[in-house]
Amino acid sequence: MPADVIMPALGMAQDTGKVLRWLRSDGDSVAKGEPLLEVETDKVTVEIESPAAGTLAGLRAPAGAEVPVGTRIAVVLAEGEEPVAEDEPAAVRADTAVTAVYSPPRAQTRPRRTLASPKARKVAAARGVDLETLAGSGPNGAVTAADVEAAAPVGGGGDEQLLEVGSVWRVMAERTTRAWQEVPQFVLSRHVDASRLESWRAVARQKPGCEGVSHTDLLVRVCAEALRRHPRVNASWHQGAIVAGSGVNVGIAVATEAGLVVPVVRAADTLDLAAVSSRRRELVESARAGRLRPQDVEGGTFTISNLGMYGVDAFQAIVNAPQAAILAVGRTAARPWAVGGEVVVRPVLTLSVSFDHRVVDGARGAEFLDTLASLVDEPAGLVA
Repeated sequence: MPADVIMPALGMAQDTGKVLRWLRSDGDSVAKGEPLLEVETDKVTVEIESPAAGTLAGLRAPAGAEVPVGTRIAVVLAEGEEPVAEDEPAAVRADTAVTAVYSPPRAQTRPRRTLASPKARKVAAARGVDLETLAGSGPNGAVTAADVEAAAPVGGGGDEQLLEVGSVWRVMAERTTRAWQEVPQFVLSRHVDASRLESWRAVARQKPGCEGVSHTDLLVRVCAEALRRHPRVNASWHQGAIVAGSGVNVGIAVATEAGLVVPVVRAADTLDLAAVSSRRRELVESARAGRLRPQDVEGGTFTISNLGMYGVDAFQAIVNAPQAAILAVGRTAARPWAVGGEVVVRPVLTLSVSFDHRVVDGARGAEFLDTLASLVDEPAGLVA
């Protein structure tokens, strides 16, 4: 039997994957494990490998198509095998710029989503047009932007500018909206004297392997230790129950051209500063190059969002559900500070932690923040 090439599920919440490009063509000989195509999900871009050796055939998803997970998008034929007749709808050609959405065979009771170009969907969303009510003039009846504009023209004959966004940005927007609407959140903030944290960083940078240590690396170590001491914060809310995290896995929010991604430093409480710094650099470089793997973004139990490098004094972050908390970090700035009844100038850092109130109450949140502040104020036990 031909070996199916399937759109894989690369995350628990993933419904579709987008075909970025095919690396091999219909009729090519391929080896087992050889990369066949690149697929983009909401978090990562990965290469899909051939499930068997043979001849690649029956490519059904062009570049740009978004395909439900579990859908067959091609087959690999062994010597002497012939393609099996298909009763699934053929994929729309890539040059039509239409988002192809597939339905499984014989699923006649499920309504099919209207074919439409990405721009048509954006224009329809902006103007409140139901695509199901339009007759498309594009290939295979696909709705085009012109169809939507004709159905709902902008007053005065003008047209708004629609900025292109990719799947990473769209999913980020959807998830932050859902988290803001569904997760009862509260925020606790505290100013901290960062003198010893600065000293720790300066000393660490003199050691081999730690030359590039950043404030974020120090905070990963601080947060990992605080989470180890407060396992309730290292948990999540799931189906009416609090579920403990499987390890202390600290996510780092990274801004990329495609959108915000959160790669994860796994088992952060077991790593020394050099290992944290090395892993953080690898993850950030991969994120900005669009080469994160599924395992790089899965399993996070807590997130750090650091905007200090942008001159931000303080801010409040939205909980990265299903995690129970996220730390928002501003810049370290010289400020007046009371010491022994006198006012001195010290480097001061503002820490703000957003909590899911279903998992963490105010008292537990305050205890966690107190531990964070204490470790920043005196990190001697973490120096390595």
